Amino acid sequence: MSKNIQIVRTDNAPKAIGPYSQAVSAGGFLFCSGQIPLDASSGQIVGETAGEQTVKVMANLLAVLQAAGLDFSNVVKTTIFLKDMNDFAGVNDAYAAAMGGHRPARATVEVARLPKDVMVEIDCIAALE
Repeated sequence: MSKNIQIVRTDNAPKAIGPYSQAVSAGGFLFCSGQIPLDASSGQIVGETAGEQTVKVMANLLAVLQAAGLDFSNVVKTTIFLKDMNDFAGVNDAYAAAMGGHRPARATVEVARLPKDVMVEIDCIAALE
């Protein structure tokens, strides 16, 4: 692995459930893997609705960002993966609350299925500077 590429990990977010890292820093950016609404200590899904699940997803993303010394103000791009686009409003509300006034670029897509059959997964890219 190049010395300009660093793996970022934290026990404050769920461990990777496959052959990938929670985040990787390279080229002045932090690339955060998708987070789902899992509790880091119990491994249990948190939230009954997509909006409630988004609250946990955003907390998990923040924990990964913080492990690299960043927060949501450093995020330049997110992707939201939804099981059902009808849940967009609740997810959007929870996402906006977590982001505060920061508005990174974003894509939202409906997908057939997500890991552990959750309702939402979100990944992000953050600037290291």
